[in-house]
Amino acid sequence: MEFAELIAARYSVRAYRPDPVPDDKLAAVLEAMRLAPTAANRQPLRFIVVHTAGRLHDLKRVYGADWFTQAPIVICACAIVSEAWVRSSDGKNSSDIDAAIAMDHLILAAANEGLGTCWICAFDPVAARDVLGLPDGVEPIAFTPLGYPADSPREKKRKPLSELVSYERW
Repeated sequence: MEFAELIAARYSVRAYRPDPVPDDKLAAVLEAMRLAPTAANRQPLRFIVVHTAGRLHDLKRVYGADWFTQAPIVICACAIVSEAWVRSSDGKNSSDIDAAIAMDHLILAAANEGLGTCWICAFDPVAARDVLGLPDGVEPIAFTPLGYPADSPREKKRKPLSELVSYERW
């Protein structure tokens, strides 16, 4: 799919078919994540792929929406804080930004493969840490289900560019 068509077609899927995701499609979306740019190319991240079969109870602790566990796979983008580039002027750690960029690459690649996703940041981080066994210094940043859509896209409501872009100054 041409890139402009891809970004226009991608939407937040909130219903999934139970069909398994083929290994080659999963590999393609994970490779897109791997190739994402990160500050100083440090790649301070780890993505955790969770097959939902047999994990429904645990995953519901992380995020309670029924559709979250309809997909055969749920993926969590994690940031490894100590491995990230840090801006010297104010100490801003780039790990959350790096993980978000990688998640976006994964989501766009999934759409290109005919798969659906939904960016989720409204999860319970304490439950996520427990369910995924995250060590200290690793932060869950975002989740997405990964599977074949069982719904249709809704009309996208976006602000006009004039409300989102300034030139030269605020």
